[in-house]
Amino acid sequence: MKIQNIPETDLKRIVIVGGGFAGLQLIRVISKKEFQTVLIDRNNFHQFQPLFYQVATAGLVPSAISFPFRKIFQKKEHTHFRMAEAQKIDSEKQILHTSIGEIEYDYLVLSMGATTNFFGNKNIENHSLVMKSVGQALNLRNTILENYEAALNESAPHRQEALMKIVVVGGGPTGVELAGALAEMKKFILPKDYPELDFDLMSVYLLEGSSRVLASMSKNASTKALSYLNELNVDVRLNTIVTDYDGERVALQEGDDLLSKSLIWAAGISCPRIAGIPEENYVHGNRLPVNEYNESLQMPNVFVLGDQAYQEEAKFPAGHPQVAQTAIQQAKLLAKNLLRNKNGKKRLAFHYNDKGFMATVGRNLAVADLPSFRFSGFFAWLIWMFIHLMSIVGVKNRLLIFVNWGWNYLTYDQSLRLLIRPNKKANDSEE
Repeated sequence: MKIQNIPETDLKRIVIVGGGFAGLQLIRVISKKEFQTVLIDRNNFHQFQPLFYQVATAGLVPSAISFPFRKIFQKKEHTHFRMAEAQKIDSEKQILHTSIGEIEYDYLVLSMGATTNFFGNKNIENHSLVMKSVGQALNLRNTILENYEAALNESAPHRQEALMKIVVVGGGPTGVELAGALAEMKKFILPKDYPELDFDLMSVYLLEGSSRVLASMSKNASTKALSYLNELNVDVRLNTIVTDYDGERVALQEGDDLLSKSLIWAAGISCPRIAGIPEENYVHGNRLPVNEYNESLQMPNVFVLGDQAYQEEAKFPAGHPQVAQTAIQQAKLLAKNLLRNKNGKKRLAFHYNDKGFMATVGRNLAVADLPSFRFSGFFAWLIWMFIHLMSIVGVKNRLLIFVNWGWNYLTYDQSLRLLIRPNKKANDSEE
C-alpha cells in the first residue's frame, strides 16, 4: 500500500528519514528548487537536542525547543510530511517501507540521528533515565520531582538519601552540562521548594569511564570543566565503570556501590538500524560508510547524513564527530550536489570544517575550543548562549528562551517545576 495523498509529479523525489539538524537543513535548501521532498519522522516536530538538559532541569518548557514541521513547511509547495517510522529499504526497487505504507524515491536520505547506547546491559536500559528526546527529558524532570515528593514521606534517612541522590553516567558534554545544572538546582532552587528535607543528603555524582571529562575537547578545557564541577560540589569520579543498575543500587566495577533512585545514562550513542541494509554494511556504533559525497557505498541513490554517516578523512581517521555542525555541513553540500547532478555538473567532495566545541557547566561557567583560540568562564558562557539561541527554530521560541534565561539569571529561579503525567485511569478525577 502506498502512502496516501503525495502527488506524482515530473519532479525528482527526495525522501528524507529524520527531521533533525541534517534533514531540516536539507529541506530548507532543496525545497526552493526543482525537487519534491518528503520528510518521514516519528514526531511531528523538530527538537533542539543541545537544550534537552534544560527541559530536564526545569529551565525551559518543552515547546521552547520544539517546532512543528507543518509550520515550517506551510509555504513550501513541493514539500510533504508524514508522521511514520521507516521500517525497510528496498534499494533495488527504490522503495521505502514505513509504518503507514510504502513510498518510491529517486533519492533516499537517511538522517535518523542516534539513540542511547547501553552496551548490551539490559538492567541499565530498563531502569535508567535517558535524554535523547523532548519526551524523555520531560520524563527525567518528572522522575526527579516525584522522587523529592516521595522523600518528604520517608522517615528513614537512607531511603531519603536514595531518593535525593542523582547519578549521571558519562562525562561528555551532555553529562557535564546536566550535572552542572542539577548542582545549581541543589544550590538555588530545591532547598526553597523542599525546606523540610535535609539537603546534606543530596549529592550529584558524575561518573566517567575515562581519565577526564569532555574527552573530545582539549586537555585545558577538560581540566577547567572539572574545576567548575568541583566548584559546584559535583562528586566527579573518573576511571569509574558502571556495571549494573537495578533501579536503586548502582554497581561499580571498582566496588563501593552507590544507592540512588535516579541514574541518568549519558555514556554513549548508537545509530538505529533499518531492515534492508545487510549486517556487514554497518561499522562501529551502527554507522553506515559513505563516500566523499555522503552516498552509501552499498546502495545507489541512498545518502547518509549526520550521526549515521561514517566517512574517514586524514584529519578524522575515526570518522567525523557526531555533532550538529557535521550534520548541517553535510546537508548543505548534499543539497548543492543534488542540484549540480541535476544540471550535469561534477559533484563536490565533502570535507568537514571543524568550527570547534563548546560546553557550559553552569552560570557564568563554560569552556570553548575554537579553531583560533581557547577560552573559558563568563565570556565563553555568553558565546555559548548566543550560538544556541540563534540556532533555535522560530523567532517566538528564541524570544521565549531569551526571556526565560534572563529571568533565571536575575532571580536564580524558574517556575517550571510541574509534574505533568496522564492519569493512570481514564475515569480518574482531578483532586
